Amino acid sequence: MDTRRLVPRTDALLADPRLADAERRLGRALVKAAVARAQDQVRQGTLAPGDVLAAALAELPARAATLTPVINATGVLLHTNLGRAPLSGAATDALLAAAGCTDVEFDLATGARGRRGRGTLAALAAAVPAAERVHVVNNNAAALVLTATALAAGREIVISRGEMVEIGDGFRLPDLLASTGARLREVGTTNRTSVADYLAAIGPDTGFVLKVHPSNFRIEGFTAEAAVPYLTAAIKAGPGPAVPVVADIGSGLLAPHPALPDEPDAQTMLRGGAALVTASGDKLLGGPQAGLLLGQDGLVQRLARHPLARALRVDKLTLAALEATLTGPPVPVAEALAADPIFIMKRVQRVAADLEGAGIDARPVPAEAAVGGGGAPGVPLASAAVSVPEELTGPLRTGPAVRQGRFPAVIGRVEAGRLLLDLRAVAPPDDGTLTAAVIAASQARP
Repeated sequence: MDTRRLVPRTDALLADPRLADAERRLGRALVKAAVARAQDQVRQGTLAPGDVLAAALAELPARAATLTPVINATGVLLHTNLGRAPLSGAATDALLAAAGCTDVEFDLATGARGRRGRGTLAALAAAVPAAERVHVVNNNAAALVLTATALAAGREIVISRGEMVEIGDGFRLPDLLASTGARLREVGTTNRTSVADYLAAIGPDTGFVLKVHPSNFRIEGFTAEAAVPYLTAAIKAGPGPAVPVVADIGSGLLAPHPALPDEPDAQTMLRGGAALVTASGDKLLGGPQAGLLLGQDGLVQRLARHPLARALRVDKLTLAALEATLTGPPVPVAEALAADPIFIMKRVQRVAADLEGAGIDARPVPAEAAVGGGGAPGVPLASAAVSVPEELTGPLRTGPAVRQGRFPAVIGRVEAGRLLLDLRAVAPPDDGTLTAAVIAASQARP
């Protein structure tokens, strides 16, 4: 008899308790699709009829979404392609609490409508005392778009030629600003821009002066820039209009950090005279993707009440995660930044010893990590990594254990024919998971 005539019926397969449980977790469409593909294999003669159920179960994803959990062992603390900052446990708990109905715009005491995100805004204001008012949008690019639209549409933005940056994936800051209807007035040169250059360009048509931290590159040698305190003081004392200075610090550092002395922070910029600071929430702040607007009361209020602000506002999940980031315990990015290289090496040695015990060629090696995410370019962070065979790269990313959801994918970096798994950005409690994932990947190699 042709075994292709013995393809199990779909309804009979879906009645199996294991597939019924999967349907409750993943939805009927995903489960039926997996069953149909297994049935097609029987019709093509590549699968026995009795193996359809097992094949369908093996193909089912671990969760309904296609995003795969990853252990970031690249040595880049804020890896844009891996979602930048991992959230803290407090932020994750806040996300779960906010997943249902919440009082995001409801006053529980009065039963009336409440101010949206009031707790988050209060936490952000408390974290940056120099800010008279704060507002949150969906990312830093949105913060700049809102600022340019509200303050300079049809007018000029004065900006140094050395700060007209490309922010990643081909998106360029000049194009972003020009899309709002503002005109860019370029001053200075690529490597040198003085206070006098700005003053000469400011006039009745100036909306604001924009200072952009070149966060993803460095210019060294014969260079000069107009620091915000000197620039704002000169504008106030000069004969021209007292236009606001907007500082885009990018990385989301709210206060000075001892490990990153050259990285600008919101508190210092505002105290130095900036009328408005924009920043990212998912970089050095260590929270969810968000754009932070901090500064003068009237200016921030004007932006928050602009019609475009409605299109750029954040949802309840972002508000919850951001507030927990600001008020909760130290976030993973802060802990990774402060990690002792000696402690990292001890962790690496333990992981390497466990892998060697499992028959894997693993060696502890010193390494150099980086902040990433457009923060602290050129600032090396002493670290350590587990060096394993390069052939493990693929199985660690897409092996059976990853596809079945038994382990997260592990992403490292390849150097000199070896895969380096840098532990600076890996939380210490994840060392055991990483070790088990490497062992599983080794077993899956051809």
